[in-house]
Amino acid sequence: MSRIHDMGGRFGEGAIPDKDDTTVFQHHWHATALAVTITSGSLGRWNIDAGRHAREALRPRDYARFSYYERWMAALADLLVERGILTSDDIIRAAHLAEGTITPTAPAPLHDKAIRADAIYRSQVTIAPYTRDTGPNPLFQPGDRVRTASYSPNTRVHGGHTRLPTYAMGRTGTVVMRHGTHVLPDSNAHFMGEAPEPLYAIEFAARDLWDDAAEDAGDSMVLDLWQSYLEKVTS
Repeated sequence: MSRIHDMGGRFGEGAIPDKDDTTVFQHHWHATALAVTITSGSLGRWNIDAGRHAREALRPRDYARFSYYERWMAALADLLVERGILTSDDIIRAAHLAEGTITPTAPAPLHDKAIRADAIYRSQVTIAPYTRDTGPNPLFQPGDRVRTASYSPNTRVHGGHTRLPTYAMGRTGTVVMRHGTHVLPDSNAHFMGEAPEPLYAIEFAARDLWDDAAEDAGDSMVLDLWQSYLEKVTS
């Protein structure tokens, strides 16, 4: 079973509209939502994969009704509570303050572990690649035909995070590039270790993904997929 976010390739949603508007943020609070989410990551209490999983794990009815940045804020609230940084009461009080239904009081003094502005700045300008020097030996080479797992490849957590989309499960493609060894999101998102694996660029013919719904028989799509998602096609 897939989560509601995994909507790629489903019938009924219609064509993806062209985006003519070049405005980065439609509303001022969208920029604030992005900034608060990125800055909160400076706490070092979760990683990018855990952040993605938090958005994916929102309740389906909430995910469906929320706008893009509302999903970001809801997921951030969940992470802050789950990781012990805030309580649910803190979140509720902040909402009441924003609505003006309660009177603000003097803020509590910062504790010793509070992140200073300079630490936040350093965290935003520091590049933290997800490539690693160690991991399993690569099993595939460019030109190899491979088949993806026909179900979620995350065997660590039931219903857990994975970067293999449903529409590409059980499909056959061709290895076009090897990216080296990268942190495995399926493990990293759940704080179970980095478990680095070889990462490959896999090219799929559009017809192999969408059957007769593909617009052009010559179209293809390239997905970056981890080694544990794949098996070699021998015939």
